[in-house]
Amino acid sequence: MTVGYVLKRYPLLSQTFIVNEILAHEAAGVELEIFSLRAPKAEDRHAAVSLVKAPVSYVPGPEVSAADLWREMGEAAGELPDLGMALAPSVGEPVGDIYQALWLARRARQRGITHLHAHFGNVAASVARLAGRFAGVPYTFTAHARDIFHEKVVPEQLARKLADARAVVTVSDYNLAFLGRNYGAAAQGVRRIYNGLDLARFGFSAPRGREPVIVSVGRLIDKKGFEDLIDACAILKQRGRAFRCAIVGSGPLEEALKARIARLGLDGVVEMLGSLPQEDVVRQMRSAAAFAAPCVVSADGDRDGLPTVLLEAMALGTPCVSTDVTGIPEVLRDGNTGLMVGQHDAPALADALQRLLDSEPLRLRLAESARRLMETQFDIHANAARMREIFAGRV
Repeated sequence: MTVGYVLKRYPLLSQTFIVNEILAHEAAGVELEIFSLRAPKAEDRHAAVSLVKAPVSYVPGPEVSAADLWREMGEAAGELPDLGMALAPSVGEPVGDIYQALWLARRARQRGITHLHAHFGNVAASVARLAGRFAGVPYTFTAHARDIFHEKVVPEQLARKLADARAVVTVSDYNLAFLGRNYGAAAQGVRRIYNGLDLARFGFSAPRGREPVIVSVGRLIDKKGFEDLIDACAILKQRGRAFRCAIVGSGPLEEALKARIARLGLDGVVEMLGSLPQEDVVRQMRSAAAFAAPCVVSADGDRDGLPTVLLEAMALGTPCVSTDVTGIPEVLRDGNTGLMVGQHDAPALADALQRLLDSEPLRLRLAESARRLMETQFDIHANAARMREIFAGRV
């Protein structure tokens, strides 16, 4: 089995879960190639990216002329059997997607790729679906969150991708139920496999004697709930609690969040650290007394599926506070593996964070339970093996 991973953009700082999965497949001896539909961003890269052995191809496009499309189609006709009949599913698809799919299908045939897998049910799944048809190889994709819940998702298009895939993986039972409820027969092939971690790289450290530091990590966008975290920090300061909060990440809300920090008099208390490589993020989390993931459902329907950084904090031994968004309650079980608060409830978030800052026995109990859960359900090598069973059509 030679698998082609189809990604909208590779590498991407915020998508460590994809790198984890690729490395686990390679550790098991699977031959992989990576196809990126867009050029990488000018940003730092995690050290783990350098461990990936798979070659990366950047697919030309998607901005192409009619002449480009006809030329690619003519060249593909000589390499792909029955291309004329296989083109039928591309009716109505964007020209750029068809062009990239033809290019990808030719490379898949030339390089002996036997399976295509896309991450996210967006353009990556669209191109993988068409390329699989053109090349005569099966495809699967992993559905996460934005590609399921965002208001821009077109149900008819997602239904086609679900129905045509050999199988579909999604990252939580919440997602599995949502897809089954909304897509019926088209979603019969969906399977839940949690994003996993290489637990050897996220060694457990009991949260004893830690400084009163709160850490939160994520893109600076609405669904991460950073406004609520800043408001909770203001409440803690009003109560006279000494602490520091570090927010790691970058994004469109950066200036608005900095202004909120200044307006609430939190300069020197809440720090915005920008984007950091994963190894630096791990150092921040490992030394913190609490990790906050105050996720919310944004106005456009976007939400987190199951934040990988939350799993990482739980594996490392940093006790967590989060909200009841999508799959989070499957992992963060209130009073057992973490503390749960409602969305947009800054006072409750402040209360939960203060409990963790004030009680080392509570921190230790939650952290140990969370680590056990990571070991039983979130080992990337076990979960990637289940993915390979799906790729091979055995599940």
